[in-house]
Amino acid sequence: MSVEKLFEGKVRAIYEADEKTLLIVTSDRISAYDVIMPTAIPDKGRILNGLSEFWFEYIKDILPSHFITSDVSQYPGQYKNDASLEGRSMLVKKLKMTPFECIVRGYITGSAWESYCKDGTVCGEKIREGMKESEAFDEPIFTPSTKAEEGHDINVSFDYMVDKIGLELASKLRDKTIAIYKKCAAYARERGVIIADTKFEFGLDENGELVIGDEVLTPDSSRFWPADEYEVGRGQKSFDKQYLRDWLTENGFRGKSVELPDEVVNVTRDKYVGIYEILTGKKFK
Repeated sequence: MSVEKLFEGKVRAIYEADEKTLLIVTSDRISAYDVIMPTAIPDKGRILNGLSEFWFEYIKDILPSHFITSDVSQYPGQYKNDASLEGRSMLVKKLKMTPFECIVRGYITGSAWESYCKDGTVCGEKIREGMKESEAFDEPIFTPSTKAEEGHDINVSFDYMVDKIGLELASKLRDKTIAIYKKCAAYARERGVIIADTKFEFGLDENGELVIGDEVLTPDSSRFWPADEYEVGRGQKSFDKQYLRDWLTENGFRGKSVELPDEVVNVTRDKYVGIYEILTGKKFK
């Protein structure tokens, strides 16, 4: 495509399609610890695109999404029938995005576990005593963060959200985040997968109605654990990029951009393909 990008993130690029729509194109790039690796993961963009499309349909009874179509024959103008977009892009509505990442945690792991071990809190919220690593919270907890253009997002309190966007919208973001998580976590558990945590992004449409956007429940934005190997008190095997994070840490590359060996690329791809097939019930082509 020979058009100017409106935005390019770690994985996705956004183009203006027409007055009311955008084209989101998902690459095969992978990042860890906020650093993009120079080595791509083959088919990763198609997997993320397909999973988000699947979930947008599944949660539409809770909240509509920005998704319009991923059929390139239906794209407007110069994007129509562009073979390079096949499978890794979607046409979406333009939204006025809210300035927060809406994170929901069902289990205590990762940075939440590290914080809890230090002072008994998760993102500033006091958590009951005696929890063990990877244990489920009594109820999923909502831990929003700001959106950083570069580097790390910053965890904020619900009260901070209220101060910035008002009680009504903040409450709606929290409640929809938890409702979507609960529905999808129950679906995944029936298929042998635990969704430990995830993050969503929302926006307002042309009528001021809340809509979910960006990506939904992909291995980039979520932790997926095999339920048959789950055990409280330790880190878990996963179907997401935690494997890459662990490899970087173990080899002294945390926070660095390094070429990935074939084994790491292949294992990461297999994990992404595996979770796609389990959750959608479709063979990845």
